[in-house]
Formats: sequence, structure tokens, C-alpha cells
Amino acid sequence: MKHIRRRLPLLFVPVVLFLLVGCAAQVQNRPEDVRIVTVSANTNVKPPPPVFLISEWQQQYNRVGAVRAEQQGGYERIVIDPNQAVFYFEKFQFTTQKGTYSNLVYRVHFPRIPFSLIPFHLAYGSNVGILVVITVDSYDKPVLVTTVNTCGCYVAVIPTNYLPSHAYPANWPERKQYIYGERLPSRLLMNDPEERFLIAIRPAVNRVMDVQVIAKNALLPYQEIIAGIKPLSELKSLPLANGGTTSMFYDGWPLQGHVKGAVKPWESLLLSLISLDLFVGMDKEYGSTTESGNPFYTSLKPWNHKASDMNDFAGFLEFNGWKL
Repeated sequence: MKHIRRRLPLLFVPVVLFLLVGCAAQVQNRPEDVRIVTVSANTNVKPPPPVFLISEWQQQYNRVGAVRAEQQGGYERIVIDPNQAVFYFEKFQFTTQKGTYSNLVYRVHFPRIPFSLIPFHLAYGSNVGILVVITVDSYDKPVLVTTVNTCGCYVAVIPTNYLPSHAYPANWPERKQYIYGERLPSRLLMNDPEERFLIAIRPAVNRVMDVQVIAKNALLPYQEIIAGIKPLSELKSLPLANGGTTSMFYDGWPLQGHVKGAVKPWESLLLSLISLDLFVGMDKEYGSTTESGNPFYTSLKPWNHKASDMNDFAGFLEFNGWKL
């Protein structure tokens, strides 16, 4: 039995490697298959909203879409309309021991992550999403860019040169940080606080695979899709055909605060035991744990769920070693 216990960790090595296959390949696309998704230049938000670089746009499951509510046979159903791009936006303020900051939160959703065994799509499921959180100081200068899937998975925090180096976690890497198979920058150099952040999305798995800084009026060699921008709160009052409204999120036990229709069967099967969460991997409401009843935790370890809750952004930063 002792020999078996010693070998158990080794059994997980090929499993982990297998899970990462879907993120390891380089994405190569023809320019006609790539889109830039942004909002109108007339928006008054400062700094300006991020820009999403979407590869393999011809596949509808890769497209940023609008969240819709449908009724079928007396049942409500949440779907992502790939024919209209929408950013859902909200501004939140938080305070640390050293100051007050604002988070500009952008939420986007995709129709689904398709089923695939080779490469293996661990997050296979519907109504998946990504959050991009731009943290600005009292002068509206971006100091951090945080990206995370709306399940709380794959979180990455990237500082800009407007954040003093003494606020970094200990032993912060110089160039790259490794996020479960993806290599993201560990720093972003800005020359102007109104430059934009370009967020590149890996096709099929809908993960952030790169973040760059581009000029506010930069012309990129891809077709542009102009997205609408709506309040984040609209996700809780989606219109129905009968004249009523419904929420994107379940409002009762046991799925309270989770996105309707976003069950992730593989993640529940493989990760629910180690996370002590049967619905691990399901996309969630973001904003307030008190209101949603569901912490937006970013660490699988059960004892870290509360400390890593992004709904308490000051606590989340402290948990990850940031000294803002």
C-alpha cells in the first residue's frame, strides 16, 4: 500500500499533460479569419475599453456575443447570440490600507467551448465568459490588468509601469508568467494612460493567451466588429418574449449565483473532489458575494476559497501578495 501511495502523484502527471494539450499549440490564422472586437470610439470611459483579438471567427463558438433569454416549452433558457457582440460593464470602487482605487469591469460571453478529446477541452460547456478588470488609481491611470474566466479559473494579474515596483508580490517574474499552459506578460509598458489593452483569446477554449498595449487610435490589420456596451446589471433583467424578465444567474439553491446552463461536466468529474465544489468550473455572477450568495473564488484549494474571492478585490490582491 505504501508503494501505491507513493506512485499516486505520478499517475496524475500524464493526466495533467493531457489536459494542457488544448492550450499548448500556436494559433495561426489567415487575416480574414481574425476579428477585432471593440466598442465605439465615442465612449466616455477612461481609460478606454479593452480590445479583443478573436481568432477563427468563422466558428460561431469563438465569437463574443449578446446574452439572451429564451422560452421553450415553458422553460427558460440562456443563450449567447454570436451575431451581436456586447460588452457588459460596471465600475466598482475598493479601498486598501494605502488608498482608494476603481475597477473597470468588462464581461464578455461566448456560446460554448466545444467537446473535444484530442486536444482535450476540460472546460467543455456552454455560456462561458471572460472578465477583464482594469484597476485605476485616483488619477485614472491603469495600474493593474486582471483577466479571469467567469468560472474564476485561470486568473492572471498584470501590473503596468504606473504601479510602483514596491507594490509587487515578492519574486515577481521579469518577463512572463505561466497560467496553466499560457504565457502572459508579467509587466505592461504604457506611454499614455489612454492607450488600450489588446486581449488575445485562444480559439475553442476561450482563454486569454496574450495581453498587449496598443495606441488608442491604432489601426490593426483585421476586420473590426463594433460591440454594444451595456451595464453589468442587465444580465439580471434579460427580457423574455412574454414581456417579463429573467436573470442570467440561478437565484436558488443549489446553483445560486451560477450562470444558467453553464454546467461543466468534465470539470465537475475531475475537480469537484479536490475543490470540494460539485459545480466547480461553472461560470458565475461577479460583483458581490453577499448579493449572489456565491464567492467568485480563484483558488481551487477549499481553504483558500474565501481569501481568493475576487468579489472582495482588496482581499484578493492581498491574498496574491500585491501591496496596493
